[in-house]
Amino acid sequence: MTCGLARFVRRGRLAGQILAKWPDQLRPDDEQAIRLLPAAAWQAAVGQDGVVQQDKHVAEITHVLSRAGRWPDGLRWIVRRIKPSRRQARNLTAFERATGWRYSIIVTNIPDTGITEVPGSHHAQFIDVLHRQHAVAEDGARAGKSMGLRNLPSKTWVVNCGWVLAANLAADLSAWCRLLGLYDQDDLQDAEPDTLRYRLLSLPARLVRHARARVLKISRTWPWKEAFLTCWQRLCALPAS
Repeated sequence: MTCGLARFVRRGRLAGQILAKWPDQLRPDDEQAIRLLPAAAWQAAVGQDGVVQQDKHVAEITHVLSRAGRWPDGLRWIVRRIKPSRRQARNLTAFERATGWRYSIIVTNIPDTGITEVPGSHHAQFIDVLHRQHAVAEDGARAGKSMGLRNLPSKTWVVNCGWVLAANLAADLSAWCRLLGLYDQDDLQDAEPDTLRYRLLSLPARLVRHARARVLKISRTWPWKEAFLTCWQRLCALPAS
């Protein structure tokens, strides 16, 4: 999100709602605004399922952000803080290392009165949840690439159409497999396609014949043997239509 794009939207040339992430790296005026926030301004964040997350917090910094005055009227800035992971710790600013939190800022044109007929939509927690829902679309795009979309384009339109269809079918089957067969498996219910390939689809096993029947012999030491069997039995128990 840039100042010019925000002005373009606010002038009405592009109808829609602004809900964009600020640059990943905090700037000095961002850090100064966060310093000015009183401890009481931070409120516990809320997850996508409505559960309060006591280890994550959000607050509005519009009134203390010096840069806000140079942007179009009607915009609001919401800051979120979380405890950084080890991977994120390498990219923290000196300010973030000193406070022990990792900060991210989003800008929106949702007014402080909220969205019409949406109770509670003026709260920072609502705006934070609404923004984080975008990650669902990003997860879908990443899953599609893992299923073969990253190999596009091909030389012909027909091949591209067939490849996109096959990749989307694979992504759908993966999603339904997790939803119907792995819903209670903590490490697999939200697994990425590459994880499913390694743990379930490429499991060490042999298909043998015995007494006129085919038997799948799975390695006894494979950590996800029971998860595979549970998923297989649930999918086989589904009605045919």
